Amino acid sequence: MSCSALVTGSDEVPMYKTLTIGAVVLLAAGGRSRMRAAGDDAVVFVGAGDIANCEILGGARATASLLDQIDGAIFTLGDHAYQHGSEKEFKDCYEPTWGRHKARTHPTVGNHDMITDHGRPYFKYFGENAGPDERGYYSFDLGAWHIISLNSFIDAGGHSPQVKWLRDDLAAHQTNDCVLAYWHVARFSSGAHGSDPTMGDVWRVLFEAGADVVLSSHDHDYERFAPQDNKGKPDPERGIREFIVGTGGGGVYEFKRPAANSEVRNNTTYGVLKLTLSPGRYAWEFIPTAGQKFHDEGSAACSPAR
Repeated sequence: MSCSALVTGSDEVPMYKTLTIGAVVLLAAGGRSRMRAAGDDAVVFVGAGDIANCEILGGARATASLLDQIDGAIFTLGDHAYQHGSEKEFKDCYEPTWGRHKARTHPTVGNHDMITDHGRPYFKYFGENAGPDERGYYSFDLGAWHIISLNSFIDAGGHSPQVKWLRDDLAAHQTNDCVLAYWHVARFSSGAHGSDPTMGDVWRVLFEAGADVVLSSHDHDYERFAPQDNKGKPDPERGIREFIVGTGGGGVYEFKRPAANSEVRNNTTYGVLKLTLSPGRYAWEFIPTAGQKFHDEGSAACSPAR
């Protein structure tokens, strides 16, 4: 991957434990679909994770208002309805906010979504958009890109059914220009939860296949990493760029010591990440909720490994 000259953002931010201003998560619609912007080969994929908490619902309201103004597919990165992912919390907290965009949302499951009845309210709420058989992983095409939603709360080891499916899915989509994958628990993170090895084998398989972008949340903050390999070593040509977008409205967390290759960090701002996906390239823009000033944007080429 090679970055263009346009990359902006701040990597020095104050630390706060909670935030009660607004935020929204944007997601892509479920199933196998191709969505193109009119008159262009670019498509929009926008969203966030860690979204609707009825105790501080202003955040999810504010981020949902951002989605109202952005066309395209929406992704969610898990933890849709706090604290327990119950049917009532989806109805009272998520549905009045991000729920109005459900038809165009491609979700992934979070730990809070799994608390009630092993995620049954989550799968019932999103239906076929959450993928087949309540397994929590699926893929679809979006323009020239292949998009993969994975489940970080079932076995993700190298010989697991999920990773076998991932290998087969990647092999079947080698003609796609670029690949983006997303799940809840971040592989690399400077946040309170820190880097989690759970999806280490998944990252290795994606890296070997020449994938380009990974999205996660779990840590309630925004963080952008430089492209890196499965061992966390910088690799500007073949590496995967990770974005953590836990800014959907469910509060924010403190950062710990900056992780290797972390380029931009912010934990004071709710907002959504808007990705513009084109053949061979992508651009990113973190869009804050009304009244907030933090902003991050840039662009890069897809990995030549594909």
